[in-house]
Amino acid sequence: MPIAKKKVTALVITYNEVGYIERCIESISFVDEIIVVDSYSTDGTYEYLLNHPKVKVIQHPFSNFTAQKSFALKQASNDWVLFLDADEVVSEKLKNEISLKVETENDIAAYWFYRDFMFQNERLGYSGWQTDKNYRLFRKSKAKFSDKKIVHETLVVEGKSGIFTERLTHYCYKNYEDYKGKMLSYGRLKAKEAFYREKKFNYFILLAKPTWKFFNHFFLRLGFLDGRKGFIISHLNALGVLEYCKELKRLEKKNELAYYLVMP
Repeated sequence: MPIAKKKVTALVITYNEVGYIERCIESISFVDEIIVVDSYSTDGTYEYLLNHPKVKVIQHPFSNFTAQKSFALKQASNDWVLFLDADEVVSEKLKNEISLKVETENDIAAYWFYRDFMFQNERLGYSGWQTDKNYRLFRKSKAKFSDKKIVHETLVVEGKSGIFTERLTHYCYKNYEDYKGKMLSYGRLKAKEAFYREKKFNYFILLAKPTWKFFNHFFLRLGFLDGRKGFIISHLNALGVLEYCKELKRLEKKNELAYYLVMP
């Protein structure tokens, strides 16, 4: 009796991803199930997904990345899950490698993927991203998202991990305002995460952390070799850290005000 093919579910979370989600969905059409959890997009993303014959789309309110991805994971029908960002694309060679790994390597619970970062349609060679890797393919029964982080969520894996040779393509930079908005949003979410962990704001951190972020990405991680693109990425990453510091200060002030308001 022939052995049944192992099925794969692709998961994506979205919010206003027109111009990116189409390419992502096309690149994962080889999987057995595609589920997208949309947090009430207003740019046509939901309508595109609703009318796509291979996609099951569910709208769910967004509170943080970990909660949204954990919700999406529960919707998957298959044990093997390929979890992508809406601006990531799977190449033909990577498709073949995914199919081969799922069918032949039975002792692996999750796989790391390296990523090529794209500045619009040009690859970033440096700027801190050259060693970036994330879990993207894993067994649902062997992994879950840690509730200790609400942004840049962490996958907790029970079992052995493997790593792919081929890279994901990540279209991280659409334009200046889009990437700036993304970095500011990440900064605010990281501040909430830090606040819940009782980390404290101080002015030294406000001065030091953004400066270090820029210096690290542009000089130590060789962003200057990417030229103008490297400068923009390093600057906006530092801006995200600055927003983290400012938001942490705002949260502390808000908490202090609430405390004094309830004092007898």
